[in-house]
Amino acid sequence: MHYALLIDFGSTFTKVTAVDLISEEIVGTASAFTTVDSDIGTGLNVALDRLRRVTGDIAFEFKSACSSAAGGLRMMVSGLVPELTAEAARLAALGAGARITRLFTHELTRRDLIAIEADPPDIFLMTGGTDGGNRACMEKNAEKLRSLSVQFPIILAGNRQAIDACEDALADFPVTVCPNVMPSFGVLNIEPVQREIRDLFLKHIVNARGLSKTKEILSDILMPTPSAILSAMKLLADGTEKETGIGELMGIDVGGATTDVYTIARGEPVDMNVICKGLDEPYAKRTVEGDIGMRYSVAGIVSEVGQSWISERSGLTADDCATYISELSDDKSKVPLTHDDALARFDHALASGAVEIATRRHAGVLEEAFTTSGLIYVQTGKDLRSVRQIIFTGGSFIHAQSPLDIARHALYTERYPMSLRPKQATVLRDDRYILSAMGVLAEREKDIALRIIKRELVPLGDISLGDDS
Repeated sequence: MHYALLIDFGSTFTKVTAVDLISEEIVGTASAFTTVDSDIGTGLNVALDRLRRVTGDIAFEFKSACSSAAGGLRMMVSGLVPELTAEAARLAALGAGARITRLFTHELTRRDLIAIEADPPDIFLMTGGTDGGNRACMEKNAEKLRSLSVQFPIILAGNRQAIDACEDALADFPVTVCPNVMPSFGVLNIEPVQREIRDLFLKHIVNARGLSKTKEILSDILMPTPSAILSAMKLLADGTEKETGIGELMGIDVGGATTDVYTIARGEPVDMNVICKGLDEPYAKRTVEGDIGMRYSVAGIVSEVGQSWISERSGLTADDCATYISELSDDKSKVPLTHDDALARFDHALASGAVEIATRRHAGVLEEAFTTSGLIYVQTGKDLRSVRQIIFTGGSFIHAQSPLDIARHALYTERYPMSLRPKQATVLRDDRYILSAMGVLAEREKDIALRIIKRELVPLGDISLGDDS
C-alpha cells in the first residue's frame, strides 16, 4: 500500500483526495455535499463512491481528515484590554483554526453570561493581564463563569498569578492551563495555546460534531480545516530542509460560510516615517470573516458592499439579486449550471465582494498623526504592499469564468488609500481543492506535500495596481 486518503469535511462540501506516495501524485479527487444535519458519513460515502470511479478500488496506507463542518471549531475569547490581551487571545484562536463567535473584554456582564449560556462555545479561552499585572479581571470572570448551568472546556492563558484562583473557581469545568499569551507588555506567546486548542479539538470537538461515526474508515482527524490550510500556506512559503518555498504570500479561501484570509509575511513598516501601533503581527496570520460567505453568509456580503454594487458587477437587476439571495438562503447546495448563467454572474459578484471585504479587514492600515516633528504615519496590522503572490481556493473562485476579475479585489486601490493591501501579484489557483489535504498530509510527509502543492497550483496571470475594484 502506498496511497493516502485525505478528507476535508467542509461546511458546504466534503472533499476527498487520493495521493500516490511513491510517484507523489494526486490520483483522484471528488466531493459531495456535507450532510452534517443528518449523518456526516452519508456525504462522505457519496464522495468516496465518486472517487472510486476515478481511481478504482485501491487500499490506503492511512486515511486522515480535517474538518470545518457544523460551524467548525467555535470559540469564545475573553481578555482585559481590547488592543492587548484580548487581541493576543484572538490571534491565538484564529491561528489555531477557530471561528470566534464572541470576544469579550474587561469584566463579563450579565448580558454576556446570558449570551454564553444561550449558545455555549466549544472552547472558551480566558486571558487577561501580563504576568504580575492585573489579576482581578480574570479572577472575577472565572467566578462569573462558575455560575453558568452549561459547561465547556476552558483554557486559562493569562496572568500566571491569577491561575490558582481561576482553577479553584472553575473546578467543575474541564480546565487547561497554558502560558500567558502576553507574558509582558506587547510580547506575544501564542504557540502553546494554539497547540492546546488543537489537542482539545481532537479530544472533544470531533465527538461533539458526529465525526466519531467515521472512525472506522479514518486513521485520524488531525485539525480544523483552516489550520490545515494555514499549515499548507506556511509550508509553501517557507519550504523544508530539502525543498525550497516560494516566499511571502497571501492566501484567500472564499467558502460557503466564511471567507478566510492567510498571510505568510512579516508585514513590517518599510518607510522611515511610519511607526507601529499595537501588538506585533504573527508571521503566519489568519483572519476569518464569519459574516462573509457564498451560501450561509450571502446577506453579510450584500449588507457591506450594497445591493447596487452586487447588481452592477453581476449585470443583474436588483429584483433578480433579491431573488437569488432568497433562494440561496433556502437551498445552500444550489450551484450554477453553466459558466454564464445568471447564478454564475451573481456568484461572481458575491465572490468579488467577499474578497474585497475580507482582504481589507485582514490587511493593515495607516493613520496620519501630527507630532512636533511634523506628519508621521501610524501603522496598525501588516503592511502587505510588497507581497507578490496570492493563492486562491474555494469553489466560487475555482469555477469562475473570469477569476482574475475577482482576484483584483484583493489589491490596493485609491478608493482605500490607507489600506495596506498588495499592489501587484501573481495569482495562483488551487484548482483541485488540495491545500487543506496537503496541510493534513504535511503532518506525515512535508516534502511530498510541498512538491505536490508547487506542482498543482495553477498560475493564472498577474494583476497590478490600477486595476481598480
